[in-house]
Amino acid sequence: MTNVRLIVLFLCLGASEARASQATTPRIVAAANAFLATLSDAEKDSLLFAPRDAAQKQRWSNLPAGIFKRAGLMWGNLKEPQRSAWLALMRATLSEQGYRRVVDEWRADDALARESGVGRGPDFGMGFYWIALRGVPSETEPWQWQWGGHHVTINATVAGPHLSLTPSFIGVQPATFTDASGATVRPLGDIERDALALMSWLDADQQRAATLAKRPADVVLGPGEDGKTIVPQGLPAARMSDDQRAALMRLIEHYSGLVNDEDAAERTSEIRTGLDRTYFAWSGSTAPGAAIYFRVTGPALVIEWSAQGAGPGDGAQSPSHIHGIYRDPTNDYGARFLR
Repeated sequence: MTNVRLIVLFLCLGASEARASQATTPRIVAAANAFLATLSDAEKDSLLFAPRDAAQKQRWSNLPAGIFKRAGLMWGNLKEPQRSAWLALMRATLSEQGYRRVVDEWRADDALARESGVGRGPDFGMGFYWIALRGVPSETEPWQWQWGGHHVTINATVAGPHLSLTPSFIGVQPATFTDASGATVRPLGDIERDALALMSWLDADQQRAATLAKRPADVVLGPGEDGKTIVPQGLPAARMSDDQRAALMRLIEHYSGLVNDEDAAERTSEIRTGLDRTYFAWSGSTAPGAAIYFRVTGPALVIEWSAQGAGPGDGAQSPSHIHGIYRDPTNDYGARFLR
């Protein structure tokens, strides 16, 4: 194939990718408008916030209802057609894997409610999650949808052809549960597995460089920490082998791949470009069932995972209370797209 033909092919492929990425925004906007069409005027008044409502932008937390006050529409108050329409919006925004992960984290709260018992302590369960929109759905003007409750929050900012899914809280409690069909569900199990695998593939010197502390800590850049930064610590990817770097990217892609496939490709490419300046850090043991903390910090990326409390002690089960955060210090709430 001649150089000219190669150039033409690459240009065509680039144009095709751009069209694919731009096509996601109309689908998301259509799904959002379809959801709005199911609401009464009073419900829309509760759901819709001004585009620059900073208080609502930051009104999210991993804490349960009764401890943290949210605004918008509560899931437990929605009718079935409204619920279906909202889930369609989440499907249009997220990847298939990302949607399933988020829904399974959400379902875990029903399992927690069953374990906790009715009327004892905070309000747990899928009904105690809130949805809100900042701005009105648009293919050209920035707007945001918010959904979340105990241990999981998604903030999706849409700005023309661009989409930011940071900051989002990716946690779960319990980490493992049995659903109504009798299946065992572990929403974040693959993330824990790949983090432990990466740590085990490092040699002794690399592990020492990656290790921050013997005991894990909670996440640093969780709810209420918008605008703050964290100094990169640990082992830089520049000191990893090709196989280790590939393992680090597999771990990262659990987060960059939360969003729909077209936007995930753009996000993953951005992260890969800065991989040499990306650091992997670890606190805690690497023994099965141990409570762990890991962090991935790059030019446009912060991932934190924190297991709260130890497992049962027999090494057969990991801790069942996970905090996690996914941020882009350059683009939380789509800041870079709004300049």
